[in-house]
Amino acid sequence: MIAIRPEVVIGRIEPNIYGMFIEHLGRCIYGGIFDEGSPLSDAEGYRKDVLKACQRLAPPVLRWPGGNFVSGYHWQDGVGPRDKRPRRFDLAWFEEESNRFGTDEFLGFCRRLNTQPYICANAGSGTIEEAAGWVEYCNGWTNTHYANRRRRHGNSVPFNVPYWGLGNEVYGSWQIGHLDAEDYAKKALEMAKVMRWTDPNVRLVACGLGREEWDLPVLERMRGQAEYLSVHCYVGSPDYYRNVCAVSAMEEILERTKASIRQVYEVEDAAQAPVKIAVDEWNVWYRARGNERFAAADKLREVYDLSDALCVATFVHLFQRECRTVTMANLAQMVNVIAPILTTPESILLQSIYYPLVLLRHHSGPLAVQVEAEGDCVPEERAGAVACPYLDVAASLSEDGRKLYLSVVNRHQTEDIEEPVQVKGAALGDVRAWELNGPDVHAVNTFECPEVVSAREVQASLGQGVYVFPAHSHTVMEVALH
Repeated sequence: MIAIRPEVVIGRIEPNIYGMFIEHLGRCIYGGIFDEGSPLSDAEGYRKDVLKACQRLAPPVLRWPGGNFVSGYHWQDGVGPRDKRPRRFDLAWFEEESNRFGTDEFLGFCRRLNTQPYICANAGSGTIEEAAGWVEYCNGWTNTHYANRRRRHGNSVPFNVPYWGLGNEVYGSWQIGHLDAEDYAKKALEMAKVMRWTDPNVRLVACGLGREEWDLPVLERMRGQAEYLSVHCYVGSPDYYRNVCAVSAMEEILERTKASIRQVYEVEDAAQAPVKIAVDEWNVWYRARGNERFAAADKLREVYDLSDALCVATFVHLFQRECRTVTMANLAQMVNVIAPILTTPESILLQSIYYPLVLLRHHSGPLAVQVEAEGDCVPEERAGAVACPYLDVAASLSEDGRKLYLSVVNRHQTEDIEEPVQVKGAALGDVRAWELNGPDVHAVNTFECPEVVSAREVQASLGQGVYVFPAHSHTVMEVALH
């Protein structure tokens, strides 16, 4: 039984949970989003076919430039005339960086996508003055150095970048300039002060870990200085059931993070605290993990199958259900690197994980509502010792309450599940439905066969009060309510 109560609103789903992330890594930027001289690019160097596919994803917020890359990135290398910018060696990913795609190019891409920019500042090798200067370059309106430099580069009107990150994964030894929690909190506080003094309207994201030994000192020191605490989560397994149930790792991270927020802010419910959670890197990622020097052509080029798409759908379900505390999430990454979109010099490919992202972005409402699904669970020895129901469900409502959105993942590898669907307190009208599926759970899209795994509109009715959810599928419904 799937029981939905449209009158019980859990909370408001912020559009920013459908955000994306791009980093200077592999061919995410160069040869992906940005490909100067390509016949497929516009006059500024943006790949038009990639832009069109990204526009269908419609991310409300886009994070850049990293990721690990940002801990060694100095933004002034990437502004001004492209031919005069210095080439650098990127110590994060062991690649040459041309700096031909910098702040102005990123913000130009955001304009083309109609998305809000989220810039992550360098809290590794960077200084607090450098962070403040970047804010002034982007948002400054005064007659001062960095604002005037932006004007000289052709942008007289400030970009008004709203979201700024105070570093990336600074807790990790793999990070340039990594720090312990106390030292990071001190540096992040000073960065936050000067960035906010430069522009009082910025919204800041402090670097979190999802563990109290890091999060507690950071939250304590950053009280009143950051609107978000970030966490990252990558999951995945070649075993089908462990893969489609892997979202449990994200659930655990969120529970630990909420516990830290409750402790620091002395509230019973983490949603009552002024700081929210930004899951600003998340994805399925377990195959292409290498970081070989100069292997830019295929670095971290993960090939996704149907099981990965089902896992991605359950992540977005979780963010919708946790909407009172999770108000931003950014899939890592958008093109070529652990990405829903792959490119060659001649064409693009939409991977399996592209489709649940598009379905849930365009067929979800702004109000999360109560939904309960009773049914069998995947045996714990198959799921990885976690409680994992075969059906994973999320429900939302339109602003006017006249349309219900229901999203269901059937994780069962071999069996369709016929399930009663009950919507309490409402009469049901017309139903539209879309189904994501493929011939088997490890099916993949290739450039030769690009639609093996895809989403299609299907005939659907809830007139008899039941629906058959096909094996290994993702189904999204729009239901008129009367």
